[in-house]
Amino acid sequence: MTMNFLAIHWHVDPVLIHLGNFGIRWYSLLFVAGFVIGWYLFRWFFRREGVSEKLLDPLLYTLLIATIVGARLGHCLFYQPDYYLGSWQGFWEIFMPWKGGLASHGGAIALLLGMWWYSSHYGKKNDFDYLWILDRLVITVAFAGCLIRLGNLFNSEIYGDVTNLPWGFVFDLRGETEPKHPTQLYEALSYLLLGLFLVWVYAKKLDKVHRGFFLGTFLLCCFGMRFLIEFIKEPQVEFEQTMALNMGQLLSIPFIIGGIAILIYAARSKRPAAIVHPEPVKKEGTHYAKPLH
Repeated sequence: MTMNFLAIHWHVDPVLIHLGNFGIRWYSLLFVAGFVIGWYLFRWFFRREGVSEKLLDPLLYTLLIATIVGARLGHCLFYQPDYYLGSWQGFWEIFMPWKGGLASHGGAIALLLGMWWYSSHYGKKNDFDYLWILDRLVITVAFAGCLIRLGNLFNSEIYGDVTNLPWGFVFDLRGETEPKHPTQLYEALSYLLLGLFLVWVYAKKLDKVHRGFFLGTFLLCCFGMRFLIEFIKEPQVEFEQTMALNMGQLLSIPFIIGGIAILIYAARSKRPAAIVHPEPVKKEGTHYAKPLH
């Protein structure tokens, strides 16, 4: 990376470590780091609210499968259906995510389905429901989204239109000669700030908010920012050239509306955001020790 008074020339190798024909990419490392951060955050959530830590492993497996499968299918079906469904070669490449092409909207849909299965399977026995798990999931997703967008920066992909701002990036590895908006950094920063805000609310104000607050706030802010930033992004696929709103914006609208609806529901229902464990039924002649505070 080199800098001058007009722009930042970005030519960082997307591969962190070269091992013969094999390489470890920055994107892959940051992608995995998102799951590691998520695991530690969920361990905090579970410990604080009295959920068994034995449920962390199945949660991690569900998140991994849902994210990879959903994000890959989202890219193939939303952005390039003609290629992936138009030939056997394209169809088999659907199962090759390492060739590139992951869509956050597809990942979001798959996570909703994966968490529905997880809460249905483990929630009732452990006093949590679907909305409770989603409220905590989106906190981890905010930080993971930040890291993934940084991975996009290292890949020199998903950047913006030409800009004359002093922080414009010339993506040399893509053959660019003019500075472009580093929209990867714009999104990464917005996700980071959102994640920090949600963590602060969880740590300091959990008893002041209602179930659904975290999910509604995340959907509104995350996809609202995504919708706005898309205005200065270059089209990712050819058919977006003639669209007033690109595919990313069209897919963001339902999530924004959903976020508003969930915030309204949370305000009206006034359900506690934290788990409320039922008191054990006291049998006659049985004495329970008072809990430590």
